[in-house]
Amino acid sequence: MELYLDSANLKEIEEGFKLGFLNGLTTTPTFMQREGITDIDGTIVKLSKMVPVLQIEALGNSAEEVLAEAERQLALGLDPKKTVFKIPVSLEGVRACKMLRDKGYLVNVHLVYTLQQAYMAMHAGATYVCPLVGRLQDQGHDALALVEQCVDAVDLYDYDTKIMFSSVRHAEHVRNAINVGVHTITVPLKVLKGLTENNFTTLGTEQFIADTRLMTVKVKEAINGVNPIVKADTGMTDAIIKMTEFGFGCITVVNADGSLKGVFTDGDLRRLISTGGRDVLSKKIGDIEFKAPIAIESGVLLNEAAGLFKKTNVDTILVTEGGKPVGMLDIQDMKG
Repeated sequence: MELYLDSANLKEIEEGFKLGFLNGLTTTPTFMQREGITDIDGTIVKLSKMVPVLQIEALGNSAEEVLAEAERQLALGLDPKKTVFKIPVSLEGVRACKMLRDKGYLVNVHLVYTLQQAYMAMHAGATYVCPLVGRLQDQGHDALALVEQCVDAVDLYDYDTKIMFSSVRHAEHVRNAINVGVHTITVPLKVLKGLTENNFTTLGTEQFIADTRLMTVKVKEAINGVNPIVKADTGMTDAIIKMTEFGFGCITVVNADGSLKGVFTDGDLRRLISTGGRDVLSKKIGDIEFKAPIAIESGVLLNEAAGLFKKTNVDTILVTEGGKPVGMLDIQDMKG
């Protein structure tokens, strides 16, 4: 099934065709008017250089006028093998279709609302026949039944015509088009961008990325570089201020030679105040007793750190190299 973008917005068109696999672009005078375009010919020429196939309107009150307009546009420098002329269905429209097809030009007979209209376009040799699904459904009609009938007619009578599913409003329309078996669909960028989205896919992808990170990234590559350290002779108040400035719930305390003495946490602070009152603030941080800190070597994989987080139920782990502190691994660092 061919996939076209339906737009006249240059930014949308540039974004859509970066995908690299869209078959072409459909646009309308209404789209261009909404975008504030006044130089229609200039825009058409520009678009023709941006997309593989461009479908544009060829309007006229008679078949001869439609043909003349198509040839005028080709004279702008358009490639007849990469340009499809859109003609609203009517008696003059299908006559124009036959005239253009006899010259080897590509034609999309659109604004189709009935099977009879589609049949006339097919029989006139239309390259594409384009029912407007969304608009038909807005009027309470069974648009999908019409599209299916058009596809069946192409297959039954062996017409050399592609049925284009248009007036797409949502992703469900794309699924409908696939199920019915149309040959082409033209889709707005907003709908197109949502076709690969699914919450379960997102969750699964995030899990794969997270698990791969655990198996390939070392602890030293994950720490954020913030490493609040104070010496043991630092006053308690100054140590607390430094811990607060770094936004950590803990701070590393080292001896004069840089060796590890312990890790002081906000939980330790609460416990000290509850037992010793405000007097603890007058002490040096090295005066308190430290438990053996939960630590991990910087060169191990995050997978090991994940196990340690789970086992100890802490939010921060001290990172060491050769027994000396080099940083803190926060549980949020595990996510990258």
